[in-house]
Order: sequence, then structure tokens, then C-alpha cells
Amino acid sequence: MKRFEDLSPSLRCIMTPGPVEVDPRVLRAMSFPVLGQFDPEFTSIMNETMGMLRELFATSNQWAYPVDGTSRSGIEAAMVSLIAPGDRVLIPIYGRFGHLLHEIAERCGAEVHTMEKTWGSVFDKEEIIAEMRRVKPDVVAMVHGETSTGRLQPLEGIGQACREMDALLIVDAVATIGGVPVETDAWQLDAVIGGTQKCLSVPSGMAPITYNKRAEEKLLSRKRVERGLRTGDDGADDIAVVRSNYFDLGMLQDYWSPLRLNHHTEMTSMLYALREGLRLVLEEGLEARFARHRLHERALVAGLEAMGLEQYGDPGCKMPMVTCVAIPDGVDGESVRTMLLDSFGIEIASSFGPLKGKIWRIGTMGFSCRGNNVLRVLGALEAALLRHGCRLPAGLGVQAALDVYEQA
Repeated sequence: MKRFEDLSPSLRCIMTPGPVEVDPRVLRAMSFPVLGQFDPEFTSIMNETMGMLRELFATSNQWAYPVDGTSRSGIEAAMVSLIAPGDRVLIPIYGRFGHLLHEIAERCGAEVHTMEKTWGSVFDKEEIIAEMRRVKPDVVAMVHGETSTGRLQPLEGIGQACREMDALLIVDAVATIGGVPVETDAWQLDAVIGGTQKCLSVPSGMAPITYNKRAEEKLLSRKRVERGLRTGDDGADDIAVVRSNYFDLGMLQDYWSPLRLNHHTEMTSMLYALREGLRLVLEEGLEARFARHRLHERALVAGLEAMGLEQYGDPGCKMPMVTCVAIPDGVDGESVRTMLLDSFGIEIASSFGPLKGKIWRIGTMGFSCRGNNVLRVLGALEAALLRHGCRLPAGLGVQAALDVYEQA
């Protein structure tokens, strides 16, 4: 007699800002046989994945590899490795995840300086550079795409200013990598963290990162080889050591280098998933992928506008992959979301902090970013709103989206 039922998760249309639907080819790759982490066949897959990540990040950096863990693990690894106790860190905040960078920097023992923008907008480059001149930071950490507000922060020129002031620039590109351009070298970004569960359509569980020689120089100045792995005098104990073993990039890069110096047991099946997800991204082509995200955004926005729904935030800095919708007056936003899930199998997101209960967030990311999904969510949202007593022009939302697709 079975004590537990067979696992059979429901099929969902996931239209959140992450996670999103996983490409079936990625799921298939996760079922492949497990190899040992030092098997030459597996280390060849590791090297191939690094090459793919360089293309994704638009970089010639030597170091481009995944940190095992969710996206936050990559952010924490970069910050704990590149922020030494007492460093001055500047963090421009325009949503929830800027506050996360503040939280992590404090835990690194940094002297944290923040500047804040009203949620729904972003910073002008000149504002950030002026504050940099005042603070004289050792590190600037910022979010590229803020999914809590659906806004995209321009980065051009900030990296150059950091070079001129001898500061490192750490960028959270978790929500943007694979959906919009992230020009690591052209924008002079020192360390960039991506995410798997958003525009790459890979399950959450790895955090791709890349960093350049400027960043590597700092993390190597703090490097200490783990005691159980030392073969000689290669691990001074009197340095400002990185305050994490698992997230120490100095040790992680030894693991990903030809040394293959043991650090952890690699997440074999997740690496298969990442490698397949990257293959699909590069097969589609980055420019074609960016254009696909813009097309389905246009269709979704056209449908929402035809329904009479208002968007939240400054349209001039909107993320193509996240659309924020103001919940109509008198409508219970959570009740609508529940109906979408229970009756239509569609998941959209609410938001956080000052936006909780005020907006819905609809993601069009990666494999979820498809025309049939956009049409489905528009039709279901219209039906749910009508059932909640909201008066709107029935049928026009889907028709407006269809118009966009026909014109394209």
C-alpha cells in the first residue's frame, strides 16, 4: 500500500516575472545520465558552458560560470567576494531588489551609501555619477532590471565613470539576461550576475556570473585556499578573507579552471539544463530573442490598453519582459489572481512593499513569451474582471493583440 500519491504537478501557464515555463528540451536534458564531476566528459561540458556564457554576457572575460544556487546565490557570491569589510559601497535603489543589495552589502561589513528613486522610475546617469563623486565608493552595486516595478535602468556610462574613480561596478542582471541586451564589455561592467529561471527558461538553481580582471584582482587579494586542500604555503591566514566558504569566487574559479580544485559537488543535472538552455538561446540568436520579447510585450500592452486597464510606472524605462498593471478601483486583486489560477491555470504576480495590492505584474519571459500565452492571459483576465464586476469592453483586448501579431 502506497503511503503517498504519485507526484503529478498541474500544468500551468506561468506569466510571472519568474519563474517561467521551462522549455521541454531543457527538462529532457535534465533526465540524462549523471556523470562524475571530474569525468573528462563532464568537465568538457563545463568548459562548453563557460564559452556559451561568454556569448550570452557579450564578454571576452576569462571567468563566466554558474554559481550553484538560486539567483540570489550569485548576487551574494559576487558581493561577498568583492566587498571587503569597511569598503564604501554605493547602491542606487529604485525597487525591492536594490534594497536586497543594501542588505547583503551591510552583511559584508561595508559602509553602505544609498540613493533612492520613487518606485516606477529609474535614475539618470548624471545623478548616479554625481553621487559617486560625493561618496567616492570602492564598489557600486545596482539592479539592471527591477522586476518589482517593471523598470529597466540604463547602464551606459556608469561603468566608465567607475573606471575613472577606481570603483568596481557589480550589476544584478538576473531578470534581463537573455531578454534584453546586457553588454558586459561595451558598458564596462566589472561583475554581472544572471538568472536561469527568467528569460533563459531554465529551472531556478544556478546563477550564471561573469567578472573581469579588475574584479579578479580584488578577489585574489583576499584568496585563501581551503585548509584541507593545501599542498604547501598557499593559504595565508592573515588576509581579509572572504566571509563565506561556499560563495568565495576565488575558490570557485579554481574549481572551474583547469586545476579542478575540489570545492563542492557540481549540480550535474542543473548544468545539463543550463547548457541546453544556453544552446537554445544562442540557436535562436540574441537579437532575434530580444525582438521576440519586444513583440509579445507590444501585443500584451495593446490588449491591456484596449481593455481600458492602466499601466503602472514611467513608460520610458519599462522592461520589455514585465508589464505592471494598476488594479482597478474596487477590485480585489488577489481574488482575481486566484480565479486566474484555479479556473484558467494561469499565474500572474502581485508585487511587494508599497506596491502590494496595487498592481499585477505580468511576465513575458523566455519560453513563456509566446503568442498563445499572451492571448490566453488577456482572454482570461477579461473574463475574471467581468466576473468581479469590473466594466470593460468585452472582446477588444484579444482583438488588439491579434492586430499586433497580424501587423508583425
